[in-house]
Amino acid sequence: MNALYDIIGIPFGYLMRAIYMLCNNYAVAIILFTVVTKILLFPVNYKTQKNAARMQLLNPKLKKLRKSFANNPQRLQEEQQKLYIEEGINPMGSCLPAFIQMFLLFGVLDVIYKPITHILGYAKDIRLDACKIAGAKIKDLRCELDIMTHLQKHPDDYISLGNFGSKVSEFTEKYDIFGANLGKTPTLHPDVWNKEAIILALIPVLAGVAQILSSFYSQRHQKKTNPDMQGGGCMTFMMYFFPLLTVWFAFSVPAGIGFYWIWSALFSFIITFGLNQYFTPERTEKINEKEKEKARIYAEKHPEKKTFMQRMMEQQELMNQQQNGGRKNGGDNKISRSEMNKYNRDKINEARKRMAEKYGDIYDENDNDND
Repeated sequence: MNALYDIIGIPFGYLMRAIYMLCNNYAVAIILFTVVTKILLFPVNYKTQKNAARMQLLNPKLKKLRKSFANNPQRLQEEQQKLYIEEGINPMGSCLPAFIQMFLLFGVLDVIYKPITHILGYAKDIRLDACKIAGAKIKDLRCELDIMTHLQKHPDDYISLGNFGSKVSEFTEKYDIFGANLGKTPTLHPDVWNKEAIILALIPVLAGVAQILSSFYSQRHQKKTNPDMQGGGCMTFMMYFFPLLTVWFAFSVPAGIGFYWIWSALFSFIITFGLNQYFTPERTEKINEKEKEKARIYAEKHPEKKTFMQRMMEQQELMNQQQNGGRKNGGDNKISRSEMNKYNRDKINEARKRMAEKYGDIYDENDNDND
């Protein structure tokens, strides 16, 4: 897991160091870091929002399909997949931002936990010596934060490391927000309820509130644009569950993480609100026609390349072949296991051959012999 933090944290560390050198304050650097990452991810958010707006145009057609094939779930799934292919829409397109946010979280965690590495740029051997002086372990995520805390109390212990102590001390003074150290973990049971303890405890709460507001707006917008949307109870549960999870997690990590989440949620809300205003029904209709035409032309020029939904349909057909083969022979007690396996293999090969012919691929039966 530490290796994953290192790999993702290195590029984020360079970005954070450049921003910190401009503003010379860690809290402001986190805000600017959030702005930069949102700008870099805007094309992904735009594409996701566009995909969601186009999906809304399909709601009447999807509703009609659900009504026509209410008693045939398998046929309903097939018809829905065909509709997505015709419209050139990937219904799973909204999953990418969630993955990217998780990717971002690993990077932010590494940068917050390792400011001596990413911001001050000290080599590993010096950090190792400092960890030993502080009585911390180099592989512990909190090692560098422990060094900063120990150095404030015992600065003379770090004289052997040259100017390390003075630079880290100077940085620690700017590693705060209104006097609260962003490297400390918020708690509801501090030794003393002073100004720092109150600010630290408010950070996770504000992070949760910011997420609730963003989620509430998104849900309200979806209900407005899609009144027939199902799963309202589930969505309401998720709207409150994830912010509460954020609050709980923010009380388990350095306050800098919660501070980042506050601004991330606020900027996400601004971007979502702006894109929702941009993707009006009229503009979405025009975009949809262009995207459909683009998908049609691409399919004609590259018949050998399959879309995500086409591959899904292939897999679904293979599964249907297997299931139908099993049902057809399941009641025959005279058939052996080897014969059943052979029958299923033949059915799979037959389905593969049909798919190859359909999409213009080359089908080689010898490849199936090695399966």
